[in-house]
Amino acid sequence: MTIKIYQIDAFADKLFSGNPAAVCPLEQWLPDETLQNIAMENNLAETAFYVHEKKGLRIRWFTPTVEVDLCGHATLATAFVLFNHENYVGNKLVFNSRSGPLTVTKSADLLTLNFPIDTLVEVPALPELEKGLGSKSIKTFKGKTDYMLVFENEDQIKSMSPDFKLINTVQARGIIVTAKGNTVDFVSRFFGPQSGMDEDSVTGSAHTSLTPYWAKVLNKTEFNAIQLSKRQGKLKCKLVGNRVEISGTAKSFLVGTITVD
Repeated sequence: MTIKIYQIDAFADKLFSGNPAAVCPLEQWLPDETLQNIAMENNLAETAFYVHEKKGLRIRWFTPTVEVDLCGHATLATAFVLFNHENYVGNKLVFNSRSGPLTVTKSADLLTLNFPIDTLVEVPALPELEKGLGSKSIKTFKGKTDYMLVFENEDQIKSMSPDFKLINTVQARGIIVTAKGNTVDFVSRFFGPQSGMDEDSVTGSAHTSLTPYWAKVLNKTEFNAIQLSKRQGKLKCKLVGNRVEISGTAKSFLVGTITVD
């Protein structure tokens, strides 16, 4: 069996930046083990699969080790594939997913995700996290799948060199670290050894936690943000009620096929 595969740099304004994701269109769902093995073989932060079902498009996301409930950059990459490579007609997509309906709209080259906000609960600081990150946070929050730690300034986020073995002992999909930005509204990084990736380059889904938090702190609803990984990613975020709009552009890197027995 041959399957089409695309590799897309998401939240990128030029190639070799943003976050690479693999996208595989399927005619029907393959066994979960096969999907997980393809993601493991791709060895990217995320591989997205989609199928045209009777009720519409359905999307699923896999890291090299687990299936996840939500992934922003791979959803952006999948929408880019449909609009630019798979002859999708129109400027709006709706994906069915484990996180409910997810909308992506297209305006020229800009793609905008519409995701549900995360619900954050402030919790006491976790000593193993502060030790693993090498810095004390101002506040610690627990969301649906991640912890989010807020720090004093951008320099702390930039210079952070985590102990991933220690972070991996915390039960979560991953760890978001954030601070007010020097030239943008806020900055962040995302560490996810629990999900098979020490650091994710650009994490759209993390901005469902970041955006409502910074909306309260900065008393505004529209933001420019940068995820400070080595590749960096630029995002525009907007809080709209209990939803977050996350916008960015993408670039094609690879178009090909894979062979599965």
